[in-house]
Amino acid sequence: MTHERALCGACLTRQTPTPVHRCVGVLDYGYPWAGLIARWKFGADAGWSGLWADVMLRDAQVLPLLLDNRLLVPVPVAPSRLATRGFNQAWELAHALLRRTPHPRPPALADALVRVRDTPDQHSLPRAQRLQNLRGAFAAHPQHGAALAGTQVLLVDDVSTTGATLEAAAQALLDGGAARVQALVLARTPLGEQA
Repeated sequence: MTHERALCGACLTRQTPTPVHRCVGVLDYGYPWAGLIARWKFGADAGWSGLWADVMLRDAQVLPLLLDNRLLVPVPVAPSRLATRGFNQAWELAHALLRRTPHPRPPALADALVRVRDTPDQHSLPRAQRLQNLRGAFAAHPQHGAALAGTQVLLVDDVSTTGATLEAAAQALLDGGAARVQALVLARTPLGEQA
């Protein structure tokens, strides 16, 4: 996956292009951020979303990235995880970002992507399995084909560790007609620490 500051080793050596044109990650997914993000994500407290959006918008790359795309799409969570958490953190983050973005701003489409199969939690799997786990897990919602057709989409998620979730979701959006997919995440595993 292409990151704003550098390419990771996997991206430098991959034989096929990544479906994610560009990815901006604001925080390194490590101490102290990893614990705080986990508290937000698993503590059933969607109220942190506004704070995280404020943190993201302090990064000079974020507002231009938001305004450079025609549609925001959050990564969907599995229905079982949504029931457990009570919210989709990617949707809450996208929604909070848009509330803080000046007009004209792109619309968000919460259900542009759907999970077509449930998968084990990514954080419980080793890297090799993470890269395979989500292949084919997402699909573009058939009712939103017109909205996606030829559109530049910004995919929003909370954390990127291996990039597997973003790549699977981006591929589904491209298969659904999107012209290009960029990604924005609150935190990503620092390059060289992706395990």
